[in-house]
Amino acid sequence: MTPRSEFSSGTTASIIVLCIIFGGNPVAIKLSLAGFGPFTNAGIRFAIAAAVVFLWAVFTRQPLKIKKNLWVSTFAVGMILTTQMSLFYFGMSKTNASHGVLIANLLPFIVLVLSHFFIPGENITPQKIIGMLMGFFGVFLILTDKEGLSSGCQTGDLIVLAAVFMWACRIIFTKRVIQDFEPFHLVIYPFIFAAPIFLAGGIFLDPNMIIRLDRTILGALLYQSVVIASLGFVAWNTLLKKHGASSLHSFIFVMPIAGVCFGWLILGEPLTVHLLSALALVTAGLLVFHLKLPATA
Repeated sequence: MTPRSEFSSGTTASIIVLCIIFGGNPVAIKLSLAGFGPFTNAGIRFAIAAAVVFLWAVFTRQPLKIKKNLWVSTFAVGMILTTQMSLFYFGMSKTNASHGVLIANLLPFIVLVLSHFFIPGENITPQKIIGMLMGFFGVFLILTDKEGLSSGCQTGDLIVLAAVFMWACRIIFTKRVIQDFEPFHLVIYPFIFAAPIFLAGGIFLDPNMIIRLDRTILGALLYQSVVIASLGFVAWNTLLKKHGASSLHSFIFVMPIAGVCFGWLILGEPLTVHLLSALALVTAGLLVFHLKLPATA
């Protein structure tokens, strides 16, 4: 596993750009939910993403075949992804993008706790505990923020929190099995598995599968499906295979800053005292969490 200090400038820049792109995902979801039901939105997103990754694999002659003994792991990743994204989309339909992206940034803290038990060599230090406490307190402020928000926002926040826990579980499981796969295998096959389940959920659970369509809604859908769910996930899993979960996630302090800025600039979401305080705590917590202290003599 390559420590963060040994990342090349190109790798560092790539990870930061990916984090900015991922930070905009909750904003894109909120925009597209004005035109699609949450399950329909997710189904279309992952169907498009699977098609894009498949075409990329064919064009670049990537091996699509995986060993028979790996299908169980692939199915497990698909199940976790489906549960995670069902919760995330449903939660985002009730809360706002800024809340969603800040809650999502509890991810490295949860990943560390799970890594401690399931990934050898991951230890919880006092420094990391301080960072985690700052991050969790920041999210606590988000959960108690009621200024200018709908009555269902707190419910949405809690559902998003459950989705983030499932996301952490998927990262840990992926890290344990990814060495046996090509990175894009754990993108395309879970997407193929998840897309029809989401679309079936749209038929039975969405009040309206399609509400309205315009350029903004379609652009937001393509951002989620092409930029994030296909190209972004392939790039992230490739970096994950090379550098490891904890090292890679040391850069995601960029995500809450990007997400809150996008929510304010694009959606006009209010920058409340609770929100700004939570942003400061979550970002500072992530920095403390991953701070490299100088070695003592």
